[in-house]
Amino acid sequence: MEHIRYEVNNRIGFIILNRPEKRNALHAGLTAELTEAFEQAGKDQQVKVIILAAEGEAFCAGADLAYLQSMQQFTYEENLEDSAKLKNLFFTMYTLPKVIIACVQGPALAGGCGLVTVCDFAVAATSATFGYTEVRIGFVPALVTPFLIRKVGEGKARQLLLGGQLLSAPEAAQWGLITRATSREKLKEETMLLARQLTGNNSAESMALTKTLLHQSSTLELNEALNLAAETNARARSTADCRRGISAFLNKEKIMW
Repeated sequence: MEHIRYEVNNRIGFIILNRPEKRNALHAGLTAELTEAFEQAGKDQQVKVIILAAEGEAFCAGADLAYLQSMQQFTYEENLEDSAKLKNLFFTMYTLPKVIIACVQGPALAGGCGLVTVCDFAVAATSATFGYTEVRIGFVPALVTPFLIRKVGEGKARQLLLGGQLLSAPEAAQWGLITRATSREKLKEETMLLARQLTGNNSAESMALTKTLLHQSSTLELNEALNLAAETNARARSTADCRRGISAFLNKEKIMW
């Protein structure tokens, strides 16, 4: 791939934005490669957890503005077709049956902040900044909106999307946008520690079922959500992982996931 790197090591898949000269700004090529990489990682039997990282000083500066400007001559239908590419990327990440951790070393702005939003966990350097800055240039933070509301609630989403303000990493953690902030020196170490905890302690099958349940139940009425939960509970009891896990617990054996 031209704009990203895809690597696998010890059951951890690494998807690395590799367009540092453009601050890893999103355009059609990068968006397509990211979608392809996440789909590949989702099917890769050697991958249990995915880390999304980036080269350079910025994690992702959002949309490539030169690319966005060139599209102002597009018809509505052409713009809708292009917009669907980022929509598909976000949806692929959000619904992927494998856990995604963002490792954020620098600014994650606009669409870049959207990438972080749809990840399951995010560890960031304290010097990193976050913001949905689209309203500052007359644009709309449209595609991230449904995901951000689910993540932090409508009230906070309104403040972040309408305000367009920048948040430090500690502030982003307080808002619930990221999991935690750490020093730049410890960023990779903290991210890898979390990834190894997930791969070593948790069943891949259980995490996949849980992630699907979270995605599906969030749009259901309470009764429907409870029915889905009961069905998932029943289905989980008959999985190989559940049988192994309960057996190991009762026999006081350490299970290797």
